Amino acid sequence: MLMEPFIFREYDIRGVYEKDFNPIFAYNLGRALSSFIIKKSGKKTLRLSLAHDARTSCGPLIESLKNGFMDSGAHVYMLGLATSPISYFSTFNLNLDGAIMVTGSHNPPEYNGFKLSVGMTTIFGADIMELKKIINNKDYIDGKGSSEDYDIFTPYVERYKKEFGQIKPIKVVLDCGNGAAGSIVRRLYNAVGLQPEILFEQPDGRFPNHHPDPTVEKNLVDLKKAVLKSGAAVGIGFDGDADRIGVVDHTGKMLYGDELMTLFSRSVLKTLPGQKIVGDVKCSDRMYHDIEKHGGVPVMWKTGHSLIKEKIKVDKAPFGGEMSGHIFFADRNYGYDDAPYAGLRLCEILANTGKTIPELLAGLPPAFNTPEIRIDTTEEKKILIVEKVKEAFNRPSEDYKLNLIDGIRISFAGKVNGWALARASNTQPVLVVRFESDTEAGLKYIENQVMSVVNKYL
Repeated sequence: MLMEPFIFREYDIRGVYEKDFNPIFAYNLGRALSSFIIKKSGKKTLRLSLAHDARTSCGPLIESLKNGFMDSGAHVYMLGLATSPISYFSTFNLNLDGAIMVTGSHNPPEYNGFKLSVGMTTIFGADIMELKKIINNKDYIDGKGSSEDYDIFTPYVERYKKEFGQIKPIKVVLDCGNGAAGSIVRRLYNAVGLQPEILFEQPDGRFPNHHPDPTVEKNLVDLKKAVLKSGAAVGIGFDGDADRIGVVDHTGKMLYGDELMTLFSRSVLKTLPGQKIVGDVKCSDRMYHDIEKHGGVPVMWKTGHSLIKEKIKVDKAPFGGEMSGHIFFADRNYGYDDAPYAGLRLCEILANTGKTIPELLAGLPPAFNTPEIRIDTTEEKKILIVEKVKEAFNRPSEDYKLNLIDGIRISFAGKVNGWALARASNTQPVLVVRFESDTEAGLKYIENQVMSVVNKYL
């Protein structure tokens, strides 16, 4: 069995197929998750679901997982090609004991991985490490299970048709990026009265048109062109498994994740004043200040879809999100990240207000900032560099304050106003940095302060 230790990440399992793991590992993962849930719940037989994205390696992995589940005595609902949000939805709709979504998310085509649900929540941290321990010890529970193909799309669409009714028609362009979103968005958006123009709808795990990460501007070129050509109110892009959203406004301008969160926060706080709104450490100070200004309680938390999801649940927050485009609505929805659903909420706001996205963001102070900068490195170096940045700034200073909740976030106030972030990605051998200031000179100063340390160790 091929199983590199580093594939066990903070909030999922991910790596390069046939290099870091193989179908035999997937079988053992199915056995391990079943054992984990049985021991945790005390149930003797489990009901679980399996779904997958469009990657070419999904077939053998799904078959192995199914066999692992069934050899542990589980009944398996086979959902087929679907989005991660639909995998999560199945746990609520069918009241399941757990689920696995096979997906490489926004990673390159050679990657694949596993997003793991126990009951109606995704697991992370120590629970994922426990699965590794179960596999190493072969601590499995035997049984004889069964499987069935199950249509989850019909109840999913009906659920949101009931919620939204008929949205006043607006022009919208969707970019599926040849990912799993193509399996559902036309049917979903048509059901609520929208007739979107759809780019790259056919799922294709080779991603022939562009990389499936809509939070990187170069991947939105075709979406921008289509929005401008059609005069659409908005363009919406999805990543490979449709749990991350990217947005361009009617002028073709890309919105950062925290700008989109600001727009949503204002809408949520109109009906739910005084509530907590959760964001991750990569989000702008502008967003946190805006939440406060509009009567909310801003909460900064660690990056990671499972971590933010859990924080929203614990804090009973109606809304939260990440700079990386994971958007979580507990208000009216289940509290997990569903990009097609977030897109519908955005269309609903645009249709109901008759305003453009820039008008909906009126009053948000301008800022000079970078997007999320992802620097390719190694698994070892990404951690080393963050530690070196901490060492460099871990001294008393009136010019800045430190937040070490996830990597290091340095808030500058004195010579310049702004902030910097350096953290190790939990999904790839990547160092993530981001910088912001209220002046262009301040941005350059802050970026130089941090990158002078980073560059020494790259």
